[in-house]
Amino acid sequence: QVQLVESGGGLVQAGASLNISCTASAGTITNYAMAWFRQASGKEREFVAVISQNIDTTFYGDSMSGRFTISRDNAKNAVYLQMNSLQPGDTAVYYCAARGPSTYTGGSYYLSTYEYETWGQGTQVTVSS
Repeated sequence: QVQLVESGGGLVQAGASLNISCTASAGTITNYAMAWFRQASGKEREFVAVISQNIDTTFYGDSMSGRFTISRDNAKNAVYLQMNSLQPGDTAVYYCAARGPSTYTGGSYYLSTYEYETWGQGTQVTVSS
């Protein structure tokens, strides 16, 4: 059973960049599709990005494409989210999620929270204006 731990969140100013990480503290993510979701206060959890288990195909939520980049390093059992040009509207708790074993090869699939079995505890990202 994979266990996920997020890190790297913090307080930044609008326009800044931030890279957050998700590391498996138990198990291996090699055969898992990995995703980032975010949840702002009082709102539902929102899909951010997903990356396939070994082909490195990615898909992004509409408001993230072009500013956010998801990547993974299976040797380090880690997934990353590089966020650029951050805005106050990006303020949220960012969650890492795993779905597997996976055969995901790209496209608008696995965009819903119920499609993921394992979640991290989240890391807070706050963007000040």
